[in-house]
Amino acid sequence: MKRRNQATCFFLLFFFSVCAVRAQYVQPERDDTIRIYAKTPFDTLAARAALAEGNGTIKGVAFTRAKNNKMAITGQKLYANKMTVILFPVTPYLEEYLDLKKKENPKKLKYVYIDPNAWRFRLTAVTNSTGEFTFPKMKPGKYYLEGILNWNTSGYYNQYTGSGYGYGGTTDYYERKYYTVEHADKLYKYVEVTKDGEVVEVKLK
Repeated sequence: MKRRNQATCFFLLFFFSVCAVRAQYVQPERDDTIRIYAKTPFDTLAARAALAEGNGTIKGVAFTRAKNNKMAITGQKLYANKMTVILFPVTPYLEEYLDLKKKENPKKLKYVYIDPNAWRFRLTAVTNSTGEFTFPKMKPGKYYLEGILNWNTSGYYNQYTGSGYGYGGTTDYYERKYYTVEHADKLYKYVEVTKDGEVVEVKLK
């Protein structure tokens, strides 16, 4: 009799466990991201033709201007060292994409995404320690250049740690604290090679 009761209890426990599992609902993660895409169709053939080899050259120097802690420009040039410069042929699709990009707002989870095919049709160059870069064998046409230059500012401040009291009065004590602030400047420019064999010099800033 005791064994029968144990078996019955085990069966009921198993039955209700199965029912409970079947009744569970896994709540999906919230995704409040607003994804925006350009509506202009991307012309693969036109992009491929624009990036075909030519005899022109785009030579440039990439840099930004240093800013103080209040983000005011101090005038000192910071050259892009080992920064990747991306080149896209200017197309109707790219112009719409870049226009939409201005409306991007990460704080509101509003992001603009590029078409994978448009991303595929690009050229890249890497700067040297003085920010110089080159795109050789370019055809006449309009191009868009972009790069992200990472840099930082540092400084210190005196943090109040307490006060001491004595016969001479009150003495305040401070401890020097150091900090570093990281920055990322987007450098971009539209460039045009007007004729075959032309050497175009640009400042990417």
